[in-house]
Amino acid sequence: MFRKYFFMAVLCTATTHCFADNYPRNYSLDIIHYAFELKLSDSTDEIQGRTSVSILFKTNDTKQIRLDLINNTTQRAGKGMTVASVTYNNQALEFIHQNDALLIKVGSQFEKNNTYTFVINYYGIPADGLRIGPTKYGDRSFFNENWPNRARHWLPTVDHPYDKATNEFIITAPRKYKVISNGLLIEESTINTAYKLSHWKQSVPVSCWLFVLGVAEFAVQHVGDFDGKSIETWVYPKDREAGFYDFAKPTHEVLKFYTAYVGPFVYEKLANIQSPSVGGGMETSSAIFYGENLVNGKADKRLKDVVIHEIAHQWFGNAVTETTWDDVWLSEGFATFFTLLFQEYEYGHEEYINGLKRSRKTIFDFYKKDSTYSIIDDRSPENGPVTNNMTYQKGAWVLHMLRERIGHEKFKEGIRNYYQKFMNANATTYDFIKEMEKVSNENLQTFFNQWLYKPGYAKINALWEYDAKEKQIIFHVMQSDSMFETPIEFQIYNESSPSPQNIKFDLKTKTTEYKIPSSIEPTLIVADPRTVLLATIDLAKK
Repeated sequence: MFRKYFFMAVLCTATTHCFADNYPRNYSLDIIHYAFELKLSDSTDEIQGRTSVSILFKTNDTKQIRLDLINNTTQRAGKGMTVASVTYNNQALEFIHQNDALLIKVGSQFEKNNTYTFVINYYGIPADGLRIGPTKYGDRSFFNENWPNRARHWLPTVDHPYDKATNEFIITAPRKYKVISNGLLIEESTINTAYKLSHWKQSVPVSCWLFVLGVAEFAVQHVGDFDGKSIETWVYPKDREAGFYDFAKPTHEVLKFYTAYVGPFVYEKLANIQSPSVGGGMETSSAIFYGENLVNGKADKRLKDVVIHEIAHQWFGNAVTETTWDDVWLSEGFATFFTLLFQEYEYGHEEYINGLKRSRKTIFDFYKKDSTYSIIDDRSPENGPVTNNMTYQKGAWVLHMLRERIGHEKFKEGIRNYYQKFMNANATTYDFIKEMEKVSNENLQTFFNQWLYKPGYAKINALWEYDAKEKQIIFHVMQSDSMFETPIEFQIYNESSPSPQNIKFDLKTKTTEYKIPSSIEPTLIVADPRTVLLATIDLAKK
């Protein structure tokens, strides 16, 4: 397929909106803000919703607004949403709610460059998206999981990462519950003897899969502050002591490291939250969910690594969001790589290398089962999974190799420029490549083509021999399967030198011969001594 093997920028630019996933984007409309009012109950799983959607009209000829909202159907056994009304300025508007889409008819009164607010009243039992059920202790709770396109099960939204908006949740729930969501707590008021209102508001735009809601009986701790922003822990009361201990560190240290390396943390707070809705972690903006069983009072490395990864997402995936699902590596590959960077900072370079070696083994094992997978390809959650191990592990390796290619300082400068330019917005892989080419003053087309748009990794067979007459070492380097243009490093040991000699060759053909002078025959030659190439390298003496 053409697109797998040639640079995407040749085909599309950021302004042509040429993407492979087939979500029905509408660039004549821009969602500015969502206000979600929900009533939750202990007597039923049905939610009552009222969503106010503020929309900027970019043209004068818009005929309808399309939002995602799952229908109540017989196939879903009575689950799904039913829309009662749609209004503007208290005037009813015509709408059609079918095939999991809400189509709102609009007329000529909605003019270009103006923002209008529409109100949708609806109700139903969520089939997905909002998990209503017991925690591990059997206590009733309400926790969402919107990734990647499940917000539509309980919220009327543009359920795709390309359209970012600010949001607020105004929740009426039984008084015994505490409510956590994005942003800052604006109000918490007792309504009557049975219900309490909690109002959270986030003033930073995000894609709707990052909206978060947790309603349960919580123990809450203010851990500290970072740049004037609260760091909080929210755990089940029965796990109060264990959870407060587990989340005491390393949040502040991680925020400090990423801020110094990448740029500012943009959200109003950072809350770590115990949840039954995820197994590992979910990077919802400013309020991160962690699997309830990760909380054990041991502050073990597994949980710390999840914390590091999910906080990395606050920069990559959250603040800078992929424009299309094809580019989801801009989220998961980046968070995986920056987890390794923090581990290097915190635990040392050996930990960083060991993490890369584990990732490399995962990549090799994956390609034994599926040799066709490329990081960037035609993907849409409506058609299948948008991520797998390669998105994470191979994506991280691409960044590792890029840093080694252009240099650590230039890489850091490129990351900072990329983040500053696309902070609180959307980006494509092409956008990222352009920033890296600027700082490196290199054409990186071949590098990204072969590692992102093609499957696999380099498979290298190398033989070496010593020519005593000519006083030289001869390397015979061959690539099997696909051809990769890449540098390869060797470390040469001999008895006359206390330290090894490091050499680097550029592989540009499938079979290459290299000669280097040497007055003495090597005692040992090691391939890729710094672990900087995603390759299997079989090296032997001829």
